[in-house]
Amino acid sequence: MLNEKEIRELVAAHGGAVNEGRPIRQLIEDGEIPRLKGCTVLEGKVSDSVFGDALKTSAGKPMRLMFRNNRISTHDVNRGAIPFKDQVLAFNHDHMLRLVKPVLGSSQFDVAGLLPSSTVIPAENLELVKLENVLRLYMAESSTSTSLYQHWITAKEQGLSVMHYAGHELNVAELEPNGRLPYLMDTPSTKEAVDRTIDAAYLIDNGICTEGQYAQIRNSSLMAFGMVSQYLAQKGMVLVDTKTEHGINADGRIVAADELYTMDSSRFWKLDDDGELLTRDGKPVSFSKEFARGMVKEKGQQFTEEQAGEIAVRYIQGLQHLTGETFTPDLRPRDQRIVESTNLILDALV
Repeated sequence: MLNEKEIRELVAAHGGAVNEGRPIRQLIEDGEIPRLKGCTVLEGKVSDSVFGDALKTSAGKPMRLMFRNNRISTHDVNRGAIPFKDQVLAFNHDHMLRLVKPVLGSSQFDVAGLLPSSTVIPAENLELVKLENVLRLYMAESSTSTSLYQHWITAKEQGLSVMHYAGHELNVAELEPNGRLPYLMDTPSTKEAVDRTIDAAYLIDNGICTEGQYAQIRNSSLMAFGMVSQYLAQKGMVLVDTKTEHGINADGRIVAADELYTMDSSRFWKLDDDGELLTRDGKPVSFSKEFARGMVKEKGQQFTEEQAGEIAVRYIQGLQHLTGETFTPDLRPRDQRIVESTNLILDALV
């Protein structure tokens, strides 16, 4: 696997180039992918999607092409581009998907020859269930407004002895920063401009999903959490929390709709040889986006080139630790990677 020196050299030599390229909307408008002309382009925080009435598989299933980019978002703000982030998270997701697909299902189509690090992901265009499914085993210190940690701080400031969070009743005095929770908690949140943590009753009462649909999402996710936890234990790591998204496919089945168990959607902490949390300066040694969140000091702050490079190094190190595989970057120009991957997908599926 790449050592730290080799990773830093990779980021220094190619970090700028891998961030260069046109967004998918521009590539389509420029005629680079003519078969996507007329499709809808939906631009997201860290990925863009392309779909349309004419974009269907040969079997008639509606398609959605997801295009990962190097943008990084914290606190619902775009902070700039991180070299290789798109490829790292694509590889991370692909590795974890193979573990949990039998339980969570997937919207993705398999395409022969498509690299695990492909930043173009072919999937069925699902009817999305409008919630973020969040599971927590620890109360991780976090600066995000939906976190249990921030709600706990507020409860302490208000002098409460018992707090209610996402339908759970917790003893305030028994919780501690970065401490293990009494049980694995399901804590869903809304998908809005600013997400809000809510409970299952809210989802059902507001028609976001049925009771049966939430039970399936919750129960399958709990099982997948256990499977990933067992896998990570062999690598001296613990799964702290994770969020997943889900949708209903053409067959009426609920399946995973987006990235699974990546360093952006989950927290992974390292364990020492005795199975205890490994700490540095009193904080758990973590592989997650929380490292980047900790660099944010101002509301609209953009990461400097030096910060972006450091975050890239941590992402690559984390990927190798999680998967046990060497990160092999695709150094083709970004535009070329996107066009060739998209054409490979369309040739295979349409």
